[in-house]
Amino acid sequence: MPAPLFVLAAASSVQLGAAIAATLFDDLGPAGTSVLRVGLGALILLAIWRPRVRGLAREDLRLVFWLGLTLGVMNYSFYEAIDRIPLGVAVTIEFAGPLGVAVVLSRRRLDLLWVALAVGGILLLADPGGDSVDPTGLALVLIAAAAWAAYILLAARAGSRFTGGRGLALAMIVASLVPLVPGIAEAGGELLVPEFLALGAAVALLSSVIPYSLEMEALRRIPRHVFGVLMSMEPALAALAGFVILDQALGARELLAIGLVIAASIGATRSSRSAPVIDG
Repeated sequence: MPAPLFVLAAASSVQLGAAIAATLFDDLGPAGTSVLRVGLGALILLAIWRPRVRGLAREDLRLVFWLGLTLGVMNYSFYEAIDRIPLGVAVTIEFAGPLGVAVVLSRRRLDLLWVALAVGGILLLADPGGDSVDPTGLALVLIAAAAWAAYILLAARAGSRFTGGRGLALAMIVASLVPLVPGIAEAGGELLVPEFLALGAAVALLSSVIPYSLEMEALRRIPRHVFGVLMSMEPALAALAGFVILDQALGARELLAIGLVIAASIGATRSSRSAPVIDG
C-alpha cells in the first residue's frame, strides 16, 4: 500500500469518527465520549500489540508518557471544542498545530506568506468582535492544535524506537487517564450502557486505533513535510463529515477560510522538504 494512502485513509477515518462521536455528546458529554474513545482504543491496541514495559529504557518510558499525555490532551480538548463549534471550523483552527511544525522545520522567508494565509483563514473563522464562534471552544481547539503539533514530533520519534504499534499502545494507556475523572463525573453509569459501548468502540477504531496506526506507519516511510501536505486535506474532510453526519452547513466565509488554511498548509509543508529534520 503506497504510503500516501496511509495518511489519506487515516485522515478520512479520524474525521468520520469525530462526527460519530459528536452524536454521543447529548448522552455522555464530550468528556465521557473521550473516555470511551481513548480507553477502548487503548484496550484494542494492547490486545493487538501486547507491548512489554519490562526492559524498556527510561528514555523510552519518558517518550511513551509524553506521547500519551499529548494524545489525551489533544482528544479531550478537541471533543470539548466540537461540543461548542462546528467540526469543520474546529479542525481548520486545530490545523495551526501541524502547520506550525512545517514552518519550524523549514525556516524560509517564503513561510511568512503561508503563515499570513493561515492566520487570515483562522481569523475569518474566529470572527474577532463577532459572536459566530464560542470563545471557550476557540481556546480549547487552540490547546488541541498545540497538542497536535507535539504529537507529530513525538510520534515520529516513537515510530523509530518501537516496532509496530507497541509504543502507541503504551501511550494510549497514559492518554486514557487524561479524561477519566471528568468523563466519569459527566457520564457516570451511562458509560456502561451496551449501546454506548458499541458506539464508543466504533469511535475508538475510527478515531484512534486505525488512524494513529496508519499515521505511525506513514511517518516511518515518508518525510514529515510530505506527511503534512497530505494531512492538509483534513479540514475539508472534517467539513464534509460535519455536513453529511451532523448537518453542519458552512457559509461562504467559512469555506473561504478553510481554503486559505489548506493552501497555507500545502505551501508550508512543501517548502520544508529540504529543511533539517528535528528529532527533539
